[in-house]
Amino acid sequence: MYSLKTSCTAAALAALALAGCGAEKKNAPAAQTPEVSVVTVHRESVPVSIELPGRTSPYLIAQVHARVDGIVLQRAFQEGADVKAGQLLYQIDPAPYRATFNSAQAAQQKAEANLANASAQLERYKVLVGSNAVSKQVYDNAVATQQQAAADVAVAKAAVDSARINLGYTSVTSPIAGRSSISQVTQGAYVQGGAATLMTSVQQIDPIYVDLQQSSLAGLQLRQAMANGQIKRSGESKVSLTLEDGTQYPLAGALEFSNTTVDPSTGSVTVRARFPNPDHVLLPGMFVRARVAQGTNDKAVPVPVAAVSHDQQGNATVLVVGADHKIVQRTIEAKTLTEGRWLAEAGLQDGDQVVLSGAQKAPPGTVVRTVNAQPQRLASIAGPGAQ
Repeated sequence: MYSLKTSCTAAALAALALAGCGAEKKNAPAAQTPEVSVVTVHRESVPVSIELPGRTSPYLIAQVHARVDGIVLQRAFQEGADVKAGQLLYQIDPAPYRATFNSAQAAQQKAEANLANASAQLERYKVLVGSNAVSKQVYDNAVATQQQAAADVAVAKAAVDSARINLGYTSVTSPIAGRSSISQVTQGAYVQGGAATLMTSVQQIDPIYVDLQQSSLAGLQLRQAMANGQIKRSGESKVSLTLEDGTQYPLAGALEFSNTTVDPSTGSVTVRARFPNPDHVLLPGMFVRARVAQGTNDKAVPVPVAAVSHDQQGNATVLVVGADHKIVQRTIEAKTLTEGRWLAEAGLQDGDQVVLSGAQKAPPGTVVRTVNAQPQRLASIAGPGAQ
């Protein structure tokens, strides 16, 4: 009787235990589907640009040298001030050159008087030689004397012109309009025209040039992309400028030319741009970075930079959500980074959903639930250049 009750009790406890386990399994939460943030990519026309380092250089520069010898009597400009073309910069002692000029004028007057006398004598001999009053030899001598006198007048005029030019060189003027630099000579200094003593220089900095350095490889790739139609040239190439402190220069520039020779020491080509500089913010010699518009790419699929990673071989890869909601890893061809986006030229199709965040919870092959990335999130990832 006791054994029967014990066995019944044990059976009842076992049944209760089995019932409890079933309840625990029934109440256990189901595994949740990972959630990833995605962006739908589309093929679009994307402006292609390249950022290049460079330095500013003056639009015009004139080194002012002495062209005659003498003592500097006056400096007539303020260092660092703007000067006009033809404005007086220095006055060299003109006294010896004025004396030379006066002497040359007197010599010219003497030569002209001799010419007048010789011409009058020749006219008289023309009449007399016709009536055989003078010999032909005398007449020929008169002709030669008149021609020599005319030549003497020409020489005297040239001497006057030369003396006038040298006298004018004593007033040293600015050949261009621009900003003056430091004076290399002071009042009382002796300058020499033969040695071409440097006195100062004048630079025009509005507009101003920016000389950029582009690698020959980048230039070759650009020409190849244009040749196969991957990039289309769109009118004049615009250039924007970033200053040394990271601020953006407010005025846009234009590309002037690209040098046809590669520097063998650096492997780069000089590209020159021109910028308006009305407030003289840009000064010659400043280091800047310029973004040069190269054209448009109509065949690329822009992908946010945060969605692209690189494997050990350096290949660019992205995670894509397929039609079955599974994560798939794809290798893409992305060589150009512009405005916070990689331009995928192969590996993606129009309308693909690329994983932007949450990939750490969803390795390839995982079924996921997608959420479209917010515009603010895209803008913060792309950066201000994409605005």
